[in-house]
This record gives sequence, structure tokens and C-alpha cells, in this order.
Amino acid sequence: MAAKKARKPKQLKATWERGYNGHSLWQGKNRIGKVTVHASKDAKHHASKDAHHKYTWQAAKRQGAADTLERAKKDVEFAALIADKQRDLFE
Repeated sequence: MAAKKARKPKQLKATWERGYNGHSLWQGKNRIGKVTVHASKDAKHHASKDAHHKYTWQAAKRQGAADTLERAKKDVEFAALIADKQRDLFE
């Protein structure tokens, strides 16, 4: 009879959830990032048509802006992926 190997706990898959003014990236019960619609000074919740970026994102002590929702989501996923890795000294 062969000895069973110890299994590592399975990492929860991150999922996107739609919210009122944006989307949030959840891993279990922890929110690891969010994308919101960039609010202009004129509009209450939406960016004006001539705004430079429509979406802002935050994840793992990083933040940025993007023109499309898909690009903002990819940026959040990338920031969350590299959050626990050691960064370059001169970055």
C-alpha cells in the first residue's frame, strides 16, 4: 500500500462581480481588486464623452486608468497576480 501524499489547499479561483458603479474581483470572501467608472465633475456617475480615461482600477496597492472595461479588468488581474512576488529593486 502506497503512502498518500499531502495535498496543498486548493487556491480559490478569482471571480468578477458586477456592482453599482463598477466591477470587483473576489477571491473567496476577499476583494482583491476593483474597477469603477471614472466620475467626471459634471456627471454624477459617468465620465464625459471627452474624458481621457473612462475607467479607474485599484488592486494590490496599485492603481491606474483605462479606456475600456476589458483593459481595466486585465490590469487588475495582472496586479493581483504579481502582488505576492518580489519586485525589482529599481522598478
